[in-house]
Amino acid sequence: MGKFTKKRGKSTPAISTASLPDIIFMLLFFFMVVTVLRDSELMVTNNVPQASELTKLEKKSLVNYLYIGRPLKKYQGTYGTKPRLQLGDKFSEISEIPLFLEKHRSSVPENQRPGINTSLRVDGDVTMGIVGDVKTELRKAGQLKVNYSAKPKAR
Repeated sequence: MGKFTKKRGKSTPAISTASLPDIIFMLLFFFMVVTVLRDSELMVTNNVPQASELTKLEKKSLVNYLYIGRPLKKYQGTYGTKPRLQLGDKFSEISEIPLFLEKHRSSVPENQRPGINTSLRVDGDVTMGIVGDVKTELRKAGQLKVNYSAKPKAR
């Protein structure tokens, strides 16, 4: 019979680098799929107010964002300095809100439509006049789920 002996000083094998390109490409595709790009450029000043009692929105894909604020410096020559409404990536009139809401509503599946919400991102320096007009137009369009965006208060 043979004699079994333990091998002393056995080292671990080196890591194979043959699969390294596969791992890198998997990571690349993962980040390409997961990354969400902003679909619209902010054209108004938007320093939202601070609040203490905040709740986080559940499904951001069901939210319409309406931006209200003064145009940025590069747009003030064309649009003036009065507060303006931005829908998507362009300045809009208040009368265009129902069409904007309908475009979003048609892109959402039928079973998720009751969960559509509208978020008003209003600059802290804007008076309530334009905000009241926007809320009235939202009410006429049948969009009753409305919230205001705010930053958490520093403690």
